[in-house]
Amino acid sequence: MNKLIYTASLATFCFLNIESQAKKKPNIVIYLADDQGQADGTVYGAKVLKTPTADILARAGLTFNNAFIASPACAPSRAALLTGLMPARNGAEVNHSYPKSGTIVLTTKLQESGYKVLGFGKVAHEKMNKECGFDFYSEPKVNLYDHVSEYFRNNETKEPVCLLVGDRRPHVPWTTKSIYDPAALQLPPYFVDTKETREHWAEYYSDITGLDDEMGKVYRLAHEKFGDNFIFIYSADHGGQWPFGKWNLYDAGIKVPLIVVWPGHIKANTRTDAMVSWIDIFPTLLEISGSKLPDNLDGKSFEQVLEGKTDIFREYIYTTHSGDGNMNVYPIRSIRNDRFKYILNLYPENYHSNHSDILRKPNAGAYWDSWDEAAKTDVKAAAIIQKYFVRPGEEFYDIQNDLTEMLNLIDSKVHQAEMIKMRRLLNQWMDEQGDTKRIFETPYPITGPKPHDLGIK
Repeated sequence: MNKLIYTASLATFCFLNIESQAKKKPNIVIYLADDQGQADGTVYGAKVLKTPTADILARAGLTFNNAFIASPACAPSRAALLTGLMPARNGAEVNHSYPKSGTIVLTTKLQESGYKVLGFGKVAHEKMNKECGFDFYSEPKVNLYDHVSEYFRNNETKEPVCLLVGDRRPHVPWTTKSIYDPAALQLPPYFVDTKETREHWAEYYSDITGLDDEMGKVYRLAHEKFGDNFIFIYSADHGGQWPFGKWNLYDAGIKVPLIVVWPGHIKANTRTDAMVSWIDIFPTLLEISGSKLPDNLDGKSFEQVLEGKTDIFREYIYTTHSGDGNMNVYPIRSIRNDRFKYILNLYPENYHSNHSDILRKPNAGAYWDSWDEAAKTDVKAAAIIQKYFVRPGEEFYDIQNDLTEMLNLIDSKVHQAEMIKMRRLLNQWMDEQGDTKRIFETPYPITGPKPHDLGIK
């Protein structure tokens, strides 16, 4: 063969091979924790707690310092992830509710692009798992890795795969096999520090370490199965079932871990301050996979953040909470930027309450009895409990200087201009969303007994 022709042919082959690789759709693996706040991981500064897999992911990929969910309850949070729409628009506003019929979901869009979509464990919420249209779905409560690996041993998958794995941990009830010394743990400052609280916190931490170990097995399987052609996402649907966490719009409830590994695309061992929401994961994955995006999503792709091209994404994060049956009848809305947060409690004449303080079950909320006992003689404990149950109509926090949102600055003259601006933006956004501010169940007026005292079940 003529040397010039050979050289040209070789160059053409190399170019086509590179182009083919560039167009090759990445396999997608999403591992979801259930009820894990961002602060509850070593990657984000938690002490004593061990999360070695999350540490490995952080060294291999990009850690988001500012990742948020759309709503701090299982069903609306997962519905927002799978639709790219906020709760008022997709229809899943309260817990145990589901998107409106005909709403486009992530699984369907990926299938249209040639993906086989597999689900294991708690991916969506209850019946929505069936409505997602997985090519294969299994709902094991434990040993997720065993079920995932068994599937791949018994099934050939030539097309690109989207694997969604939902771990039930650290959702209550927490494990009774605690691996941590309660006395060695550091509690959040808004907790009442009792023996019972520490014992439950140790159980919560033990479950986090358990899910981290399971995630490590799935991560290694992804490497074995897909080589370097995969994107791995680890996150959680909202904060833990603790006071001021789940069912609340404080950062303990809405700020979650998010670590993404994408070999060859994401620079290893990097972090970003870009603010992203769970509604943004839907369009990001569609853009990465070359899929067509639906019109009028609330979410937007942060692929450029993943590739290190920018650390600026959202200026404001909006979150909503509308309730959870008769256990939590307390609608809340909020807006947050990189420094301030404004919270609107829609019906402050009622008690904030939830499953933990009402039911007080073992390995869940049983520590609440010790809080009540402490409050009889401890002024600080009494103040924490009062803040938990009774809240003002508006709250405003300087998060840069008050990470745990302890000091309400709503009446601060220094911050009035910023507060008024954020109040206006939140109200404008609610109007655009078609948010009716509906209260879904009968609330508990602060002029009457607390739900626990009523014997609610």
